[in-house]
Amino acid sequence: MNQFNSSENMKEKRFATGQDRPELQKAIQEIVDSGFLGVQLRVHDEQGEWVGSAGVSKLGDTAKPPTNGHFRIGSNTKTFTATVVLQLVAEGRIGLEDPVVDYLSEFGLDRRITVRMLLQHTSGVFNFTGEYYEDGKVVPGIPWQGQEWVDNRFKTYRPEELVWLALTKSVRFEPGTGWSYSNTNYVLARLLIEKVTGSSLVEEMQRLILRPLGLSGTVVPGTQSMIPEPHAHAYYRYEDDGEQKTVDITNQNPSWISTGGDMISTTKDLHTFISALMGGKLLPAALLAEMCRPYPKIGYGLGVFVQDAGSNGGTIITHNGGISGYAALMYSTPDGSKTLTASINYVDDAAMSLAVPFQKATQRLVEEVFGGGQTSRQGDQVE
Repeated sequence: MNQFNSSENMKEKRFATGQDRPELQKAIQEIVDSGFLGVQLRVHDEQGEWVGSAGVSKLGDTAKPPTNGHFRIGSNTKTFTATVVLQLVAEGRIGLEDPVVDYLSEFGLDRRITVRMLLQHTSGVFNFTGEYYEDGKVVPGIPWQGQEWVDNRFKTYRPEELVWLALTKSVRFEPGTGWSYSNTNYVLARLLIEKVTGSSLVEEMQRLILRPLGLSGTVVPGTQSMIPEPHAHAYYRYEDDGEQKTVDITNQNPSWISTGGDMISTTKDLHTFISALMGGKLLPAALLAEMCRPYPKIGYGLGVFVQDAGSNGGTIITHNGGISGYAALMYSTPDGSKTLTASINYVDDAAMSLAVPFQKATQRLVEEVFGGGQTSRQGDQVE
């Protein structure tokens, strides 16, 4: 399933050698050496385009990950979803300050919760994948770890089920009075899109983003469990009767996370998307400015993190994602002229034992590409 012409293939092959930018090849090899299986990286900057990979595509194999393979993008899904909502705002079909209950009356939401609050994680609604409080208290939500999840990873959940689960739990705070990352916000955003348009999220994503940008490698999977070829593999490690088991979880039904993080893409498509978005090709200037205006102290806009690029000054726009053995990185300058998109495949576990190496890996890549960049906060998990 090769979507590129022969000249594109030749270019991919040439860049994949890593000879043009040895520092980038070294950076992704260091990520592999820190405990990850494989990495595929794409960089667009003043030196042109560079594409490379390191590590392995599959446990027990020696082949590298494909340089433009498909992978689950986790919470990068939120940036796509926020963009669709803002495009509907541009069409005059939704207002950012509108109460969500006016559109989704069936859930009996607090009238103070606005569309903006969903996109910025300021609604206070419980995160259906569980809440983790500053005092160490954990309130579980839907199973997404351990043997229970592994055994039920092909189960189908309806998005409404996920919202209702969240609404049976206490709110995190009063609407608009705080910030807390909640996948529930983006499932509500999906239902909002479908209610307003009368179309499925897939249809609206195709109409507004995928077709206009030619993102043929990007998939809104719904309940579909397979990832298109080519792709690297993802794994999960868990304990069963005192014995550690590792299972290939590349294929799973992602309806358990829905628009909190279910999409599939490639480094090429992520580059095309974030570059077009930041370049003003998807949103009017005023709405793009709203998207990139961060909530105080947190640095989260509407579906994107807004970060200091580090000692050299400037800003980077980003949203990372992690879901069941896959991690996705997506960074851009505010004008879309420089981007970094990547995927990491690894052996996941309930202890998130690679969380710290992941933070170090992303910081290393951002510093290499953007010049002293700091990754102080990440949208890097779909918990």
